[in-house]
Amino acid sequence: MECLFGITGKDFTLLAADTTSARSIVVMKGTENKSRQLNDHTVMLFSGEPGDTVNFAEYIQRNIKLYKIRNDIDLSPKATATFTRRELADSLRSRHPYSVNMLIGGYDAKADKPELFWVDYLGAMASLPYGAQGYGAYFCTSLMDRYHYADMDLEEGKDLMRKCIQELKTRFIVNLPKFKVQVVTKEGTKEVEL
Repeated sequence: MECLFGITGKDFTLLAADTTSARSIVVMKGTENKSRQLNDHTVMLFSGEPGDTVNFAEYIQRNIKLYKIRNDIDLSPKATATFTRRELADSLRSRHPYSVNMLIGGYDAKADKPELFWVDYLGAMASLPYGAQGYGAYFCTSLMDRYHYADMDLEEGKDLMRKCIQELKTRFIVNLPKFKVQVVTKEGTKEVEL
């Protein structure tokens, strides 16, 4: 019942994840953080099995930081997504595969462009201008398709994100009252309110 959203614009990537932790008909927590900041310009949103998600997200976060320490280079969002996809694909061939779906978004400072990557639990990866994971994809992909365009500014991106969340509140039977929203720009990552 988790929902992850990502939108790229002219000079930003906007990412949102619900904060509800639920199992079957029980809501266990309303303040779950389903994101990890991998470096100054890359954020990963994740959903899936509770133990797998946190374990895998922390594993990726630590390895990205280790790479920075060893090589004194921050990985781009694309390099981070490629590394993450490979780790998921390798885990599929082990006895204990991770069941994690992700959106990895950020800003590539060298190429001077925002990037968003959709990665699923089977290790499939796609670069997208906008994307969603979880049940939110059923309701909001058509909204993003209709209202997204490449040169949208941050306020237009926030407005589109508000439309997606409102659509969930209107049509989705499950109540997802709160979303954590982050924006990644050339200056770095910050949390924003819708």
